[in-house]
Amino acid sequence: MHGGVIEARRGTTSPYGPTGLAGRPPGPRPAVETTVAGLVDALLHSRTELLTALTRVATAQAATDEVFRSMRALSGAPWELLRNSPRRLGRLATFLPSNNLLYSYVLFGVIPSLYTDEVRIRPSARVAAAAMAVHEILGPHLRGLGGGRIVMAPTSQREFLADCARSDAVVFTGQPDNGEAVAARLPGDALLLTFGSGPNPLVIGPEADVDAACRTVLDARLYNSGQDCLCTDIVFVHRSLAPALVPRLADALAGIEVGDRRDPATRVAPLVYPDAVEEAAGFLAAHRDFVVRGGRVDLARHTVEPTLLHLPWQESFHPPEFFSPVVLTMAYDDPGQLVRWLHSAEETARGMYVSVFGEPALAGASRIATSVVCEERITFDAEDGNRPFGGYGPRAGAVRRGGPATGRPLLLSAEAGRGTRA
Repeated sequence: MHGGVIEARRGTTSPYGPTGLAGRPPGPRPAVETTVAGLVDALLHSRTELLTALTRVATAQAATDEVFRSMRALSGAPWELLRNSPRRLGRLATFLPSNNLLYSYVLFGVIPSLYTDEVRIRPSARVAAAAMAVHEILGPHLRGLGGGRIVMAPTSQREFLADCARSDAVVFTGQPDNGEAVAARLPGDALLLTFGSGPNPLVIGPEADVDAACRTVLDARLYNSGQDCLCTDIVFVHRSLAPALVPRLADALAGIEVGDRRDPATRVAPLVYPDAVEEAAGFLAAHRDFVVRGGRVDLARHTVEPTLLHLPWQESFHPPEFFSPVVLTMAYDDPGQLVRWLHSAEETARGMYVSVFGEPALAGASRIATSVVCEERITFDAEDGNRPFGGYGPRAGAVRRGGPATGRPLLLSAEAGRGTRA
């Protein structure tokens, strides 16, 4: 599943041994385990404050999940550093994404600070206030525990690019074309990780259980109202199951109302991004003949009604990233159709994950084209903050140091560890 994890160098028992972290001069042993334990404790004790900050932009359900995922990633940090032996970085510059604020702060700020002298973070302008609130809650704990220095400020992109040019490594989260602009400003030896997105298709094969498949589709599509890069944008349903599954999905969506994101019972809330509402409205208008349930959009209130569309097979169709509660199903007859679709130029460029349920013809494959296969699991089940993330599509995630970008699953500590081994 995560074959991109870098093994520890032979003979290296710990990055905290007599020579310290890889590339770090000899000195006192860093108390990484103590720092991590203290931060996990701080997350637990600050949970109410963090949820208040996070529910400015996320549903309470997603925010709660984010807190626990963050604790899990922090708890795994000592293992991650031991396994990857990252070299010491002087400065890391991070473009924080506009969703998963706490989890991203941990993955791209807190954990890297354990082997970086300074981490500079630029929050997305769309959610800067919520991101700064997370930093103000956890930053003092990190400093008090002797952790690395993290500086977060809502600076302009132009100003932050100057910081990037002086950094050993840069984490960019956003549109791949914008990542190219960042790459053009970096010195040749700088490490750049670009995290994009992909459609993360979900396959419901002829041997899948229909009731379980219905729950699976909703879990994969409606996380944080659909506002997550791991949400699936298209569900391929074997034609033999479509007559049973599509009505079940329609009935399930009919029971989901748009509510207050702070309410723990709310699964779908008003969307954070006006452009996501507009794009959903445009897609639904263009495909209104295929709407099975829902379809109403209120631009003023930023709401998209939980909606189901069912399309006939179209090999040339490539879904947009909805970032909204739109469930799109498409019937297929033969798994060869799916393999050809995943090998298309569009999908090899943005291949992340493909989740497969009840399709024996695809069982046992670790990847198809550039998409990593999640067998009987959705992306949220497979994602692990201490292991490389994503697939091999260069527009979904890529790394570069001077030369051309290489698409592969990404983890900063693993990439910082490359070149430190014999």
